[in-house]
Amino acid sequence: MPSLPDVLPSKPGPSKREFVALVALMISVVAMSIDTMLPALGQLGRDLGVEHANDTQLVITVLFLGLAAAQLVFGPVSDNIGRRKAIFLGLALFIVGSALAVVATSFTVMLVARFLQGVGAAGPRIVAVAMVRDRFGGRAMAQVMSLIMTVFILVPALAPAIGQGLLLVAHWRFIFVLLLVQAVVIWVWFGLRQPETLAPASRLPFSLRRVARAMGETVRTRVSIGYTIASGLVFGAFLGYLNSAQQIFQDQYDVGSAFPFYFGVLALAVGGATVLNSRLVMRFGMQRLARAGVTSAAALSVGFVGLSFAHAGNPPLWMLMAYLGVDFFCIGILFGNFNAMAMEPLGHIAGTAAAVISSLATLISLTLGALIGRAFDGTVMPLAYGFAGLLVTSAGVMLWTESGATQRPNHGEETPAPESVRS
Repeated sequence: MPSLPDVLPSKPGPSKREFVALVALMISVVAMSIDTMLPALGQLGRDLGVEHANDTQLVITVLFLGLAAAQLVFGPVSDNIGRRKAIFLGLALFIVGSALAVVATSFTVMLVARFLQGVGAAGPRIVAVAMVRDRFGGRAMAQVMSLIMTVFILVPALAPAIGQGLLLVAHWRFIFVLLLVQAVVIWVWFGLRQPETLAPASRLPFSLRRVARAMGETVRTRVSIGYTIASGLVFGAFLGYLNSAQQIFQDQYDVGSAFPFYFGVLALAVGGATVLNSRLVMRFGMQRLARAGVTSAAALSVGFVGLSFAHAGNPPLWMLMAYLGVDFFCIGILFGNFNAMAMEPLGHIAGTAAAVISSLATLISLTLGALIGRAFDGTVMPLAYGFAGLLVTSAGVMLWTESGATQRPNHGEETPAPESVRS
């Protein structure tokens, strides 16, 4: 099958800038659902009768569980009924979950609500990536994904401060009211401005056999499965940080209401990396940048294990911030590139491929991140060991992917766009 051009024929709809902003807002539903809650986890746990502090991490973990499970459904469904209907379905489920969380009176009901939020968030999260693949390919897709991640990363930088601000003037339940309002805004904006990106002639009949074949092709494509695993390992380390960030900063280092500041600074490190990546990827290519990012992050993490051990698991706060800031910058180089490289050979089954890749990466990261978070013992040692182990392993997986791939996508040279696009 001939390779797809970097820039696919344009379709009527929003400008590239508006498209990036809209997709970023849709994808940010997940980040908003996580990061606005972080300052409220302690209060939420007390109000809902949680006995063990580490159990409040389930508010984060269960959402990711729903996200991972539903992605496998939304991708194939969007290949059949179109991107718009699939996104509307996801938003509707997310709104129901948010409303249930607002009125939850027990921790069990809260977890059910969070699972529904995760299932619903999978719609805009996974189908938005397929929409990008509908319009772009190759390095152009990597550039657009990096721009989307740049806008998206501002959400983790600001969301904890938004959550903390709401806690100062209102009950933590109003955080879920905010999430509900965000979903409604996306519904209206998307419905009014974004046309369908999947032509009727390109839609595929929904059948379990076809879905299984598409999943099998994704898993058998060494480039795709390799970068998916590498991405899952990296995000597993990051999810371990998300799970334990509130306890590390507010309990171990006693930063109190300043927690959103520290969290936001580290989120901006990731954002800065994605901005830089969007500029450099067209010049240097995805592989070269990803290789530099993962090897640098792995080396830094191994060194931090030694520093943490020397300080009995309680290094100075400035040292922790310096390490995480540089390491997150390196990790920020990886997110868009790993995803684009995994998707590159699978444009002809973009919806299902995006679902399988994202779901598998999420399941890997969910398991590993939960282990790191649940291991929190009042020190940073579980986090340090987790980052070092997973980043070193990710570097090894990337090496395996590159050295043995027989179906290598075009990461190095530009594929010229068709005359209709160039003109």
